[in-house]
Amino acid sequence: MKKILMLVILPVFLFGCAGIPVRPALQENIGVSPGKVEGNRFTGIRYSFNVSVPSPWVLTAEFPDFLEQMGYDRPFSTDKEQTEFYAYHPETKSHMDIDFTPAGRYFRCDQKRIEFITDSVTKNFISDLEKERGKGLANIQVGPTVPFSLKGIPYAAKKGVTYTVKDLKHEQGWIYGFVEPYQLFILYTIVEKEGGKDRDDLKKILESFEFIPKK
Repeated sequence: MKKILMLVILPVFLFGCAGIPVRPALQENIGVSPGKVEGNRFTGIRYSFNVSVPSPWVLTAEFPDFLEQMGYDRPFSTDKEQTEFYAYHPETKSHMDIDFTPAGRYFRCDQKRIEFITDSVTKNFISDLEKERGKGLANIQVGPTVPFSLKGIPYAAKKGVTYTVKDLKHEQGWIYGFVEPYQLFILYTIVEKEGGKDRDDLKKILESFEFIPKK
């Protein structure tokens, strides 16, 4: 599912990009560690972002096995886009992952364009969701595309879809952003179990996120 969303976003991101380059071509050095986890905090190295999670959420740069069972694609070492970081609740399986990818040489961005790109994923996302979840999927509701604030990210937007699987309500959404010279993509899923507080936890995680441009 993650790869499909990225494949949808990439051509839209490149739409209208032509003319004089606005930045040199960048290559991700996957030989550099994504970062280090100390307790409940992740400190980025390859890309300088920091984020923390509340207990009992777990931070890791390794792909959690349960995501593959939920329809997500396990990344390969040869993938051009490398997921840098995952956060998940081990009991509810609510989770979030973050990608940074160098932007194209010609891309110019503003808030209007980032919202257009974020919204453009919706149709393909729902189609893929229906294939992955099958007949157990019900009560699909699409939320609005809205601007979103992340520390250090000048342009970002959020979109979410809620649905029910086996009487459990899920929210699955994505946040797309741009900070020179990177694209940022956050994908999250909240599984709402009775008495749970995963939605509040996700809010805390996103509020702790901070991107600090390298000097």
